[in-house]
Amino acid sequence: MATVAQTAVSVQALEKSFGERPLFAGVTFAVSGQDRVGLIGENGSGKTTLFRLLIGEETADSGQIVCAKNTRIGYMEQHAFPDPKLSLWDAVESVFAPVKAVEERLNEVNRRLSAGETDAELLHRQQQLREQLEEMGGLYYQSRVKATLLGLGFSEESLSRPISSLSGGQRSKAAMARLLLSDANLLLLDEPTNHLDIQSVEWLEEFLRGYGGAAIIISHDRYFLDRVTTRTVELSNGQGYVSDGGYSVHKEKRKAAAAAIEKQYETTMKEIARIEENIALLKQWNREKSIRTAESKEKAVQRLKEGLQAPEKVQDTLKFSFTAKEVSGSEVLTADRLCMAFGENRLFDRVSFLLRRGERTFLLGPNGCGKSTLFNILTGRITPLAGTVRLGAKVSVGYYDQVQANLNPNKTAIEELSDAYPKMSETELRNAMAAFLFRGDEVFQRIESLSGGEKARLLLLKLMLAGHNLLLLDEPTNHLDIPSREALEEALLGYTGTLFMVSHDRYFINRLAHRTLHLTNDGCESVLGGYDEYIRRLPAEKPAEAEKKTAPRPNTYQQQKEWASACRRMQTQITRTEEAIAALETRAEEIRAELESEAVVTDHQRLSQLSGELDAVMQETDEKMQLWTDLQQEWEDLSQKKP
Repeated sequence: MATVAQTAVSVQALEKSFGERPLFAGVTFAVSGQDRVGLIGENGSGKTTLFRLLIGEETADSGQIVCAKNTRIGYMEQHAFPDPKLSLWDAVESVFAPVKAVEERLNEVNRRLSAGETDAELLHRQQQLREQLEEMGGLYYQSRVKATLLGLGFSEESLSRPISSLSGGQRSKAAMARLLLSDANLLLLDEPTNHLDIQSVEWLEEFLRGYGGAAIIISHDRYFLDRVTTRTVELSNGQGYVSDGGYSVHKEKRKAAAAAIEKQYETTMKEIARIEENIALLKQWNREKSIRTAESKEKAVQRLKEGLQAPEKVQDTLKFSFTAKEVSGSEVLTADRLCMAFGENRLFDRVSFLLRRGERTFLLGPNGCGKSTLFNILTGRITPLAGTVRLGAKVSVGYYDQVQANLNPNKTAIEELSDAYPKMSETELRNAMAAFLFRGDEVFQRIESLSGGEKARLLLLKLMLAGHNLLLLDEPTNHLDIPSREALEEALLGYTGTLFMVSHDRYFINRLAHRTLHLTNDGCESVLGGYDEYIRRLPAEKPAEAEKKTAPRPNTYQQQKEWASACRRMQTQITRTEEAIAALETRAEEIRAELESEAVVTDHQRLSQLSGELDAVMQETDEKMQLWTDLQQEWEDLSQKKP
């Protein structure tokens, strides 16, 4: 595949509206070489519309899109399958139809030569076809097809299945495989990590990092964006904001730029007010010279106003918190040697763990390993083949179902809540719904017409109102845009109950997890910390590869060795946590001392900045103290389990 050697596409002052509703205006950026551009923005900001403009399916109101002559844009929706009866392999391999045509012509020439023909022209034709096939990558295209399909999570057995027998998510993955294998040199990827487990996302990350062309990627997966993208375009408030770097870098730059604009705005407004006061005084004097001076100052005010950039409008975001109505016992949920299988397919065996009050635990494992099934066992929806589940004292369980089956499609949004909480008045319900961005007539929309993100927000609202002290959340960030994910994170960080979650969102896991449970078909392993710590605990192999394997049962010597190793790791974690707490406490004392200084007392901006930093330090200290408490309990448990 040829790479893009120049600007692949240039977007200049692009503007698009739907009816009287402006979507965005003045969007300008360029994509060159091996740029991997993250396209971010809240749901409805126009990201997919921008893709449709790039491929010519929509027309801009103004502005222009200029593509280089050698740019070949690939978009997943363009890679639908012509014949659903084809096998998965044949459907994806068909993207190499031109290569196969050359291969067939070469085979025909080879057959003629093998039959005894010795024409010089035929020998020359054979050489030409060989060179052409090699240039087109025909010597290894089949291995590329297989590597791509396996990398995206398909099994060897599924390669021969007809496309018509695949689920919607599997068809999306197959279409993405065709796109990745196509001859496009500018890929437009719209939420490419949907339907992928962590193993497949990691494979896609490595593919894109080594890709020879350029890519524009719509994604709400912040970890993925940080790993892959080199530049970021954000659609917000009808404008485009561009910066170098991945999501986290872009976020900090946007925050700094917004703060600078706000400070400049405040300074300019104060200057305008000062000058206007002078103008008023000058006019009161009613002298010829003072009037001329006032007119001059009015022109200065006009120039200041014309050059004034107002701070960016704050976007509406979710505003909510989860509160447990009752405190549970210290041991919230105990799973003991759970086993589950469907026919010959054994999902897991001997799964045991304990959830403690206030703990935030994530369940990790590849698609199909039984995570959602385990949640259904914990909530009593499914009976395990063996093992028991025991809830602790005063435990109330709330469940977020990733398939959103807990919503009645025939009800309106407000009916769904009213039936669940009949004691709440319509005013109370509408106020709660407004915090979840359901406003005006939107509360009367039928659930079947809601988007995935709107259904997710409605489910989260139902959970919030219930006041459970144990939340089982199965992929709660699916369908949520980045602002909504961040709002959910903040709400869960402030939750005093117990959380047990399934998620493929590694950024989300890192922000929230006290520990992770790695589910295999032979049990589960507990790892303190978030996803990055989970990776560090498996240094010999990537977690995605480890998830496929079943560890052998250790002998006594192995058990003792592993116990000693676990003790060392635990002690290291405790020491690091204690050091972090000490550093945070030192910083808090420094901030308090500065807050009491005379210089800061009269500097309102610095006072506000230090107060905000102190709040953040104290919150982080509380989280570290909770982690330290959990680690001490883990240490006691580990000490009692010496082989």
